[in-house]
Amino acid sequence: MMRRTIVVGLTVLLAQGCMSAKTSPVQPALYSIPMYTKADFEPPHLIPGVQDVDAPMNTEAYDRIVDNPFLAVNQNPLSTFSIDVDTASYSNVRRFLNMGDLPPKDAVRIEELINYFSYNYTEPDGDEPFAVQAEVTVCPWEPSHYLTRIGIKGRELSADARPACNLVFLLDVSGSMVDENKLPLVKQALARLVENLDAHDRIAIVVYAGASGLVLPSTPVSEKEKILKSLNDLEAGGSTNGGAGIQLAYATAEANLIPGGNNRVILATDGDFNVGVTSEGALTSLIEQKRATGIYLTVLGFGMWNYKDATLEALADLGNGNYAYIDSLREAEKVFVHQLPSTLFTIAKDVKIQVEFNPAQIAGYRLIGYENRLLRAEEFNDDKIDAGEIGAGHTVTALYELVPVGAPVPAGTVDPLIYQQTPALSSVSATNELMTVKLRYKPLDSDESKLIAFAVPVRATPIEQASPDLQFAGAVAQFGMLLRESPYKGRSDYDAAFTLAKSGIGEDPEGFRQEFLTLVKQAKGMKRDQTASR
Repeated sequence: MMRRTIVVGLTVLLAQGCMSAKTSPVQPALYSIPMYTKADFEPPHLIPGVQDVDAPMNTEAYDRIVDNPFLAVNQNPLSTFSIDVDTASYSNVRRFLNMGDLPPKDAVRIEELINYFSYNYTEPDGDEPFAVQAEVTVCPWEPSHYLTRIGIKGRELSADARPACNLVFLLDVSGSMVDENKLPLVKQALARLVENLDAHDRIAIVVYAGASGLVLPSTPVSEKEKILKSLNDLEAGGSTNGGAGIQLAYATAEANLIPGGNNRVILATDGDFNVGVTSEGALTSLIEQKRATGIYLTVLGFGMWNYKDATLEALADLGNGNYAYIDSLREAEKVFVHQLPSTLFTIAKDVKIQVEFNPAQIAGYRLIGYENRLLRAEEFNDDKIDAGEIGAGHTVTALYELVPVGAPVPAGTVDPLIYQQTPALSSVSATNELMTVKLRYKPLDSDESKLIAFAVPVRATPIEQASPDLQFAGAVAQFGMLLRESPYKGRSDYDAAFTLAKSGIGEDPEGFRQEFLTLVKQAKGMKRDQTASR
């Protein structure tokens, strides 16, 4: 995954799982939307009548995000970024809304909100591990602009084609994990994963608190009861030493390495590593070194009030794994049952996108989200640059807001060049091509990238005639911009986002899109808690 900076002194838990075709349908009752009052989530010292001087204050931490601006095509013809398949931001935003608060602005990563949902994209039919497509419509919040969607669909893996799993659960059992939405939920979530693995898959359990230890050596899932008992017997207590735990977890994974298999550490924590002795450089080097050997890191975040989102995201990025926030058993079902193959089985690595805009058609553009995934144009062709991974059956979506020629670009002006003239346009620019989309990716068994490229014609349909998937993704983008109070939200409001999402709800077998409508209703009229972390 893409390079990130880790906050010194914080420790991380890695979590990732293996899925099989034996995924059983989820009971509808699990998918009812929990309706909480804010008091259900208050730390004890904030509840009237409860005295607890030891209760922690809100120390949640998020990386600063500045919305991507509009860029003029004649000055910036290329847009380059790493894909992102993380979903943690959406479920974390949902947690805030269910508490009765708007989330901190920097907790809202719009690309993760959009990619929380699956989309009905075309399956790959050739030798490539994924298919790519694009669609253009009129921008719903600025009708003088276009809204363009780039969609990627990963190849599905049949049950007999899925590699064997060598998983190591790295679990935070420190005192901060005692709450019901932390270690107890961790145990329930990972039990769901165990239930959906094959008998030949293997699981080990490493814990860390004041000391680290191997609770369960690598054990075949055929001994399921032994694995589940080891999980159920865990208790929270002590301070956190994540550095030693992660070293032991990787050593355990390496000792049981399955060549060509899915070798992964799955970290589950609230991110509150307050006793870690591993330096930032040593931790980074360890994760990158093990990533090169084929051992990936997945991170699962839990809990609130001391949640360290920025650190957990950075660790998952370094470890070529995904990052999810588990706020309920329902979310655990989504990650480890409904989306098991995409969560655990990588089919392409270091996936980068570069878009070249036709200056005869487009005057300016803005990439919506992906602020911490941006790359320099030169890094697109550099195979040493780390980027994102795609899982089996995964869908990835990126949205651009485009300013057609003739409309003003809402961006700062640049003085005319002194030493250069504006280059003449090529003959290709006179065609009806809007832009050219290029993707680079590496097969799992290679460090040399492959290139996919295609042109997108100027053919913008009205938003009412766009595909349900583009309508829904556009509504989620509007929702994210409203939560972020983005200066680029245009005419967006919650009613418009709700109406557009409802028209694009399409097939929704698990009810995730219907739940989104509920969240939009909840957000309307809420006031942001000014004491919350950014």
